[in-house]
Amino acid sequence: MTSTEPRFTSVEICAGAGGQAVGLHNAGFQHLALIEIDKDACRTLKTNVDRNRQDWGDCKVIEADLRNFDATSLGLEPGELDLLAGGVPCPPFSAAGKQLGRDDERDLFPTMLELVDLLEPKAVLIENVRGLLEPEHKFREYREEILQRLGSMGYQKCYWKVLEAKNYGVPQLRPRAILVAMKTEYARHFVWAEPEKLPLKTVAEVLEDSMRLRYEAVDDPRADEAFKKWLDDASKDVAPTLVGGSKKHGGADLGPTRAKKAWRDLGVCGLGVANEPHEMKDKGRDLFAEAGPKLTVSQAALIQGFPEDWEFTGRKTAAYRQVGNAFPPPVAQAVGEQIIAALQMAREAAEDVLFTIPEPSTLVRAKAADRRGDLEGARVR
Repeated sequence: MTSTEPRFTSVEICAGAGGQAVGLHNAGFQHLALIEIDKDACRTLKTNVDRNRQDWGDCKVIEADLRNFDATSLGLEPGELDLLAGGVPCPPFSAAGKQLGRDDERDLFPTMLELVDLLEPKAVLIENVRGLLEPEHKFREYREEILQRLGSMGYQKCYWKVLEAKNYGVPQLRPRAILVAMKTEYARHFVWAEPEKLPLKTVAEVLEDSMRLRYEAVDDPRADEAFKKWLDDASKDVAPTLVGGSKKHGGADLGPTRAKKAWRDLGVCGLGVANEPHEMKDKGRDLFAEAGPKLTVSQAALIQGFPEDWEFTGRKTAAYRQVGNAFPPPVAQAVGEQIIAALQMAREAAEDVLFTIPEPSTLVRAKAADRRGDLEGARVR
């Protein structure tokens, strides 16, 4: 940010590899802490935050199980924090996770609400899978309980809805359930703006340069024609949802059967993830499958909307899992900008009240006039 105004502060739980953190940072939040349990994701966060320390300030990356985390260690007074954000685990509400909701031991909504109660942030942002809201009836009671709990702590519901990543410049079908809640004095300023109507960004638009470099690095007579075919196929549409999966389920690939078919239609082989070119002696190994080239982890990250210089640590499967489970930064940025707009308006309104000297009332003016008259009479005598 170029503004000299102090940035709004945030703490993020379940930060993963930093998708939401990047988006909120770009919106204008200064992260005080990013909390994550996965060691590979924590290394990714530390690597990128440390490399950009001048821009990310004193942001701490904390590897911790949220259920055992002592939030008082953050050193924040209640009400001091501007935003508490988090993408709490999705499996309790996803079809792949059997949608057990509150009965799933991985459900961290109660823990998130405990942190809200302790820290009393001005705003709360929670992100999850669409399954939390659709079908509408399945988790209705649970959603209402969450809102009631927030309401009892002085928060107003601004909105709880599904946002589609492709509407925010992300070349991917990725619907996410978003909840924003703010303290009453800030919520009155919150107005959600619908995304600007722009042409959808295709897979080819985002990956053309990196895919061209992969083919140009190969000494193979098939390369030029294969690249042209891929470019034509990849120009047709946005990508299906990238699926990160869990540690319990094998290696990295681009999702279930239906997703693999959609990838094939875009000229991409979804049966695995390619190594980065600089890691391979045979740079053409993952380029000439019948379905098309496989994606590298860095290319998958571009489809999620990560900046090109965001580095993912760990072995290929661990790195891809971090990418596939991320909240697309451009969507997080759009939500963050709306939250900051409300916080900024509330801050300016408070400053206006603090520095505006009210006009004296009629009664005050009359008393002052009487007082001046008394003083003048005294001088005459």
